[in-house]
Amino acid sequence: MTDPVADLEPLSFADLPGWADAGHTAALAAFARHADAWGESAPKTRALGLDGAALARTARTARAMGPVDAAAARAFFETHFTPLRVRPRDGGPFLTGYFEPELEGSRRPSERFRVPLLARPHDLVDVDDANRPPSLGPGTAFARSTPEGLVPFFDRGEIETGALADRGLELVFLDDPVDAFFVHVQGSVRIRLVEGGVMRLAYAAKAGHPYTSIAKELIARGVATPEAMTADVLRAWLRAHPDEAPALMRRNRSYVFFAEQPDLDPDLGAVAAAKVQLTPGVSLAVDRTLHTFGTPIFLDADLPLGSDGGPTRFRRLMVAQDTGSAILGPARGDVFVGLGPEAGRRAGLVRHEPRAFVVLAPREGEGGR
Repeated sequence: MTDPVADLEPLSFADLPGWADAGHTAALAAFARHADAWGESAPKTRALGLDGAALARTARTARAMGPVDAAAARAFFETHFTPLRVRPRDGGPFLTGYFEPELEGSRRPSERFRVPLLARPHDLVDVDDANRPPSLGPGTAFARSTPEGLVPFFDRGEIETGALADRGLELVFLDDPVDAFFVHVQGSVRIRLVEGGVMRLAYAAKAGHPYTSIAKELIARGVATPEAMTADVLRAWLRAHPDEAPALMRRNRSYVFFAEQPDLDPDLGAVAAAKVQLTPGVSLAVDRTLHTFGTPIFLDADLPLGSDGGPTRFRRLMVAQDTGSAILGPARGDVFVGLGPEAGRRAGLVRHEPRAFVVLAPREGEGGR
């Protein structure tokens, strides 16, 4: 048995500063969506131990309630859950932000639109303990199927130089390789097609290589301090150094494949890892090896999410509905800020330590009625 990565400290709801105005109605609506996504099944219980079956039963109870006012939503969470402060054994809690970009694109390549976003290749397979060969490391989640067995899939550099050419995997073409890189980082995109209409794409799979932060690479070079490095700073540097940018972006060997998602609610984000559409300001990406999807999580932090980019007290009940390669650790969260360029600007500023990172565990015997 491995040692726990965090201690879970029992609290009361009275111990949570700002709990009375934590956005319970929006959180309840987001939580209830899991009932449709899970059906009669349940999410896998992850290492922190929050019971997936109990969460599924409680989500069905939430769905049956229908729309309720703030008082009833708050009472639901206080009745069915117990708050537990997450205290990591190593390091502390940390938050970042992400968003869904909005870009122009074309279904057909042209002189302007030449950077593809690709669908999942047929020979990319999921890897787990049941089929992982000794030659692939324990963290490898995807590999390439060959007649000789599973081997590492192509990385970013190999794919961008033609390893998957002529397979018909191109879903859409963008006009800027820097924009395409950030779509890979964010994991979803809303594209205004020059042919007319809107295309929604979201994460379908990865090539299986570890994520490398190229922002940290620039910090190591002295381009910016850790405090000054934001997504906007990184994007500006890449565009100002077109000769160096491709090699730097390829230092991040991780490569993301996408799937088109039609008929989505335009006010919500893409369908993410937990199989529900993301809710701005409510959905949280977490370490999926530790947190059970659907877990409500209360945050208390000062985040730069005000209209002027200044710090705003962020006391919010969120729901674990997504994950990411860089989201590692028991009190590590990535706040889904929203859609479009303004959400992107604000998301890029979030690099903060919250005062509280509190999971809500379903009570014993609750949710089954």
